[in-house]
Amino acid sequence: MAAIGEKLGADIITAMKAREQEKLTTLRMVKSALKNKEIDKREALTDAEEQSILTTLLKQRRESVEQFTKGNRPELAAKEQVEIGLIEAYMPKEASEEQVRRLVLLAIDQMTKNASGVRPGPKDMGPTMRVAQQFIQADGVRADGRMVSEMVKAELGKS
Repeated sequence: MAAIGEKLGADIITAMKAREQEKLTTLRMVKSALKNKEIDKREALTDAEEQSILTTLLKQRRESVEQFTKGNRPELAAKEQVEIGLIEAYMPKEASEEQVRRLVLLAIDQMTKNASGVRPGPKDMGPTMRVAQQFIQADGVRADGRMVSEMVKAELGKS
């Protein structure tokens, strides 16, 4: 495992020594998810793959919080919120809206250059999203996919 896995292992040991049971349980669950994916793949995970797994775990936790809140189970929702906080500590920092907008505009400029000066339109949403996601990942930050999608759609609509 790469950087996230190494940091996770060190934090598990720290949590064991400090007898922080909830933190230890969550960290072990994350490490287990990474290890299972590594076994499935039969080779070490890249940083991007580890981040992808953590993103999936975060999404699952957020959906659980929503369900527990609707089901009037605040104690379970609070437990999931704590897990979200622990998992987010291993993710790159969240990009600001201005930063995402700048990267989306860079992606559109890149698409325009590749298309011999023809600015992409609304029908080019998919390819533009892929380029925007690559720029975001290359910048070492993460962004909510829905926010990126809305920005790309708005910018392409200005054509």
